[in-house]
Amino acid sequence: MALEHGGRIKAAARAIGIPEDQWLDLSTGISPWSWPPPPIPDSVWRRLPEDDDGLEDQARHCLGVPDAAGLQALAGSQQAIMRLPELRPFSRVGVPMPGYREHAHCWQQAGHQVVDLSREEVPQALPELDVLVWIHPNNPSGEIVPVETLLAWWEQLQVRGGWLIVDEAFVEASDAESLISQTGREGLIVLRSVGKFFGLAGLRGGFMAGPPSLCQALAQAIGPWAVSGPARWLMRQALTDKTWQVMQKKRLQDESRALVSLLMEKGFHPVGGTALFQTVRHDDPRHVEAALRQQGVLVRAFDEAPWLRFGLPGGEARMLRAARALDSVLPS
Repeated sequence: MALEHGGRIKAAARAIGIPEDQWLDLSTGISPWSWPPPPIPDSVWRRLPEDDDGLEDQARHCLGVPDAAGLQALAGSQQAIMRLPELRPFSRVGVPMPGYREHAHCWQQAGHQVVDLSREEVPQALPELDVLVWIHPNNPSGEIVPVETLLAWWEQLQVRGGWLIVDEAFVEASDAESLISQTGREGLIVLRSVGKFFGLAGLRGGFMAGPPSLCQALAQAIGPWAVSGPARWLMRQALTDKTWQVMQKKRLQDESRALVSLLMEKGFHPVGGTALFQTVRHDDPRHVEAALRQQGVLVRAFDEAPWLRFGLPGGEARMLRAARALDSVLPS
């Protein structure tokens, strides 16, 4: 059974009867502002994708991946999340709870034993783990773990040939320090997304940095042409646009601060977040989620904790609409 995710405007529009173009989608952690893609050359459409087009070299430079590490382009980091469990024998795998549930789901589907862990529970659990997956910063809590702690966890796992998989899908929009410069070590794997910070979720782009042999094994598992030629071309352009990235980070941080102020003004208790989303506590999150849906506003409620996650509205007018929707569903 498919897991619940944010988005799905078409399904919400059908269910509620509000046209698609009238929805305010705050249910994802995807930037409401997208990197502006230039026209794609006709030759890119006519030719099969080529893995020697310079994308990995460009990404290695832009992301700070060491020469000793392998780097594999992906159709979104979800591709590695799904395939990596197939590349290990039976393992005992720790995953963060709360956290992005596709990690636990994919390891379970591949026949591994999955253990849900809070950060505080990790040190005691490590001696019994073969793999630890950690989301950094966490989605949905926004929790950040010092790089020194993550490397200490990796060292304990590596003694037994274990893996530390660090999902950095939201790292560009946070204060977290990336671990990607430490890759090249056996058993240290970092996943990166191009969709969220760049506002290009529909592109389906990402990378895995890790041991070269594991990157090669993943490449064989996903097969040829896993990332489309247009997607590869656009990722090369986006990664090199440093001026836009600086502007984007400031814009996201400003919007995130405004969102925090709004949520606190409405009486929510902040849990944490990144510059792309904010998570708050509420006694009945499913009720608030359903009530906002009736107003044409999508947010995410979680069953693992009494939390609601709000993505960025994307400007003053949409922030005002979010405020009005909250006023209509919350007790005065």
